[in-house]
Amino acid sequence: HQLSSIPDPRNLKMSDDSPAKQPGPLKSFLAGGVGGICLVVVGHPLDTLKVRIQTMEVVPGQPPPYKGMVDCAQQIVRKEGIKGLYKGMAAPVAGVAPMYALCFLGYGFGKKMFCDDDAFEKLKLTQIGMAGATSALFTTPILGPGERLKCVLQTMESPSYKGPKYNGYKELVAGLYKEGGARSLIRGSGITCVRDAVASFFYFTTYEVLKKTWTPKGEKDPGVFWTFCAGGFAGMANWAAMMPIDTVKSVYQVAPEGKYTGVMHVAKTIMKDSGIKGFYKGLAPVMVRAFPANAACFLGYEMAAKGLTSLGLE
Repeated sequence: HQLSSIPDPRNLKMSDDSPAKQPGPLKSFLAGGVGGICLVVVGHPLDTLKVRIQTMEVVPGQPPPYKGMVDCAQQIVRKEGIKGLYKGMAAPVAGVAPMYALCFLGYGFGKKMFCDDDAFEKLKLTQIGMAGATSALFTTPILGPGERLKCVLQTMESPSYKGPKYNGYKELVAGLYKEGGARSLIRGSGITCVRDAVASFFYFTTYEVLKKTWTPKGEKDPGVFWTFCAGGFAGMANWAAMMPIDTVKSVYQVAPEGKYTGVMHVAKTIMKDSGIKGFYKGLAPVMVRAFPANAACFLGYEMAAKGLTSLGLE
């Protein structure tokens, strides 16, 4: 595929001047991969806390397994060591570079489908958001199964986990396939697509608004610090919007085979047992993670892009 026409959302220009030359496909792929890996390394321990808190089983009349984010982290480190916080990290890291390439491809298609020529100059947010949401169709084939494996590995040592224990990805894939065939491996991919469409809608619109707001008059971009801030706040905005969907996804993906008939069954069960607040379990680690993880992603991307430019890669 020729990706050279697909712009990296981080390089979109707000002014009506001629746009800066967009990075070529190889540069976007490599720099995006570095940025995504930085995001995973910084954010994964907090993602583990989020998934443990989301999926813990609260028995009426008994204290919950984790009192909160700090208690959850202390228990994991005490029982499993620091490496317990990094369980399940291989799947998101391995999926990051191709996922970013596909994300840029999907975003490019979305812009052709939804965006007017002046959509970014005039901040037509619905158009930008729909273009962003389109990227989910391209990333879900990797992220759906990846999230399923990640969530199971992250929760195996949790007191609420009722399924079999697996020693690493190979054993996990074989075990899940034996349990329910290919359907078991891709369980939750549909809701992952919905989650990421919502996330991308809010990410791109928030990012573009903040980037334009913080760009000084006469300049084409807000500079390094404010670009990172825009990315950090955009990350927080998209998680706030998609958290209820993510909670349903996590619970559905780690449940024993046959426990739920589908995602609506999960949502109804959460609502009955915990009310609205049940959908926001794990929100604290998500918000603590969103800002630095997205800032790390931008930092990694920008540094990699500069390094590749110095090596002569367009």
